[in-house]
Amino acid sequence: MKATFFLVGLRVHDYPGIVRRIAAEGHAIGNHTWDHRELPKLGLDALKSEANRTDAEIYRSVGIHPALIRPPYGSVNGPVIETLAHMGYRVVDWNVDSSDWRGLGRLQVEQNVLSNVHNGSIILQHSGGASRKLNGTVEALPDIIRELRARGYQFVTVPELLHLPAAFIK
Repeated sequence: MKATFFLVGLRVHDYPGIVRRIAAEGHAIGNHTWDHRELPKLGLDALKSEANRTDAEIYRSVGIHPALIRPPYGSVNGPVIETLAHMGYRVVDWNVDSSDWRGLGRLQVEQNVLSNVHNGSIILQHSGGASRKLNGTVEALPDIIRELRARGYQFVTVPELLHLPAAFIK
């Protein structure tokens, strides 16, 4: 199955091989800013820098300029959305939070997803972080995937869900 990875620029810089693997396996890639700061608290120049630095780093790694961006914490306001739109980004949020970022165990991550998912859901999960313990996510994913498939759900990338071109790039 394919997923959409919203990548933090600092992590792209530190782990370009993983980014190349994500792209080579056919997953969609989006921008998640340079260092995961809350965008409404930044000035517009800093906001643009967060997105542009990450975009440049993703381009260095895999040769694409992603057009999807997920603001850290889902935190946006009118000026943030307007600025990102003018930069060519489509802002993406989620509607099911696994809360894996809290370091939860497998069963709680599973419950958080399975009890809230519905057609068209975008599920928020994390792949890493400096201090995050994501064993619960790693352990829960096979059961979540199996259960959702048994319920008849299909897994698609965010560009597929939004009916965007497969390589939705700026």
